[in-house]
Amino acid sequence: DHYDPKANVIRLSDSVYDSTSTAAIGVACHEAGHAVQYARNYFPIKIRAAIIPVTNIGSRLAMPLILLGILLGAFGSMQNDFGYVLVEIGIACFALSLVFQLITLPVEFNASRRAMHAIEDAQILTEDEQRGARKTLTAAAMTYVAGLLGSLMQLLRQSNNAPMSLHRQIITLVCARERIF
Repeated sequence: DHYDPKANVIRLSDSVYDSTSTAAIGVACHEAGHAVQYARNYFPIKIRAAIIPVTNIGSRLAMPLILLGILLGAFGSMQNDFGYVLVEIGIACFALSLVFQLITLPVEFNASRRAMHAIEDAQILTEDEQRGARKTLTAAAMTYVAGLLGSLMQLLRQSNNAPMSLHRQIITLVCARERIF
């Protein structure tokens, strides 16, 4: 489920589109909230849209750069410095995804707030159903908070583990990011 600003279309999965559950109504209204954000030039969504190309490149390059840096660092002292630089660049690319996640938070909370206002104003759900929709939207927003905190903890963990070998730091980062171990 998402709003496509290029096509100006709200795309809903069959499970949301074909349902009248409070969760489905909440999700559909949330996506409509994103459409309203674009229509009203909501500043955080404009920032998020502007940085998507950079963060996409960063997230695609992060792990390959880190792994290449580890490999080069394993082969002698001459390449070791270059390998370390590649790892640092890879970590910086990884940090770009953290920036994107941070900017996404107000966008998602605002879309949910707009959804709840629309549901309340149109009176399409009872008060009890509204509480259910609000719980669904809050739970969805908390997944963004959890993702941001997880990424932040990984970055902080790596920067605070200076005595740990570079190889072990990166392997820990990669494994955590890919949910290995």
